[in-house]
Amino acid sequence: MKKLGILALALLMQHISAQNNRFVYQVTMKPDAENKTDIKTENAYLDISGEKSLFYSENRYKRDSILQKAFQGGVGRASINREQMEGLRSNINYSVEKDKSSQTISFKDRIGRDIYVYEEDRPLNWKMSSETTKIGEYKVQKATTDFAGRKWTAWFTTDLPYQDGPYKFGGLPGLIVKVEDDKGEYSFDLMKNYKIAELVTLNQFGNTIKVKRADYLKQQEKFKKDPMSFMQSGGGGFPAPPRAGGGGGNQNPADMRKRMEERAKEEAKRNSNPIELQ
Repeated sequence: MKKLGILALALLMQHISAQNNRFVYQVTMKPDAENKTDIKTENAYLDISGEKSLFYSENRYKRDSILQKAFQGGVGRASINREQMEGLRSNINYSVEKDKSSQTISFKDRIGRDIYVYEEDRPLNWKMSSETTKIGEYKVQKATTDFAGRKWTAWFTTDLPYQDGPYKFGGLPGLIVKVEDDKGEYSFDLMKNYKIAELVTLNQFGNTIKVKRADYLKQQEKFKKDPMSFMQSGGGGFPAPPRAGGGGGNQNPADMRKRMEERAKEEAKRNSNPIELQ
């Protein structure tokens, strides 16, 4: 009888782990190094299946869905509501996929027309603490780590059968409910969770280019200095960075180029305090 009970519990845990779940995190950021009073807050999803997990911005997913529908319908960007798209701007333009079988973490980010993807090559070395508390309905335990130039404190729970967390964080014996850096510039707070039918497939406008992390950082620096060199024609499936609003095809190419360049430089300034400092 006891063996049957253990077997039933194991099957239950296996069933729970096989389900697809979405964990919604509130992400709070201070991305502008020159203006730490400018605090950005938005939601991000951590979708978990039995094989992998995917972390991405709620706004980015909504923007991509609108763009995809517009272009599939053959109406183009002239039909896209500028105000609606501006309201969905995101500071989380990347996505992070964790593969459970290979224990790899893939980071994807757009630079210009294309998506650059690299495999994270730095391990997370957690220091476990015996300190516990309660966050919402979950009993949580403390752990700390140094990663990418920041000192992080995480609170994880074993109440849920997942060893995962937002962004690149994971590898603790439970789900991360909260993680923040010691400067209070970035934090991820679990707000809610629910079941989903399947993990989403994010739209990948443009080519997907696999690189080493060091090469991605070099390309990122090049883009900041000369964004237009990444906007040349050829390759990819989406012309230039997603941009809302009408205007049609009658705009002066030189004016369009100048506006795009100014916008790219403005974006770089607004993200001068990135989550990863090293």
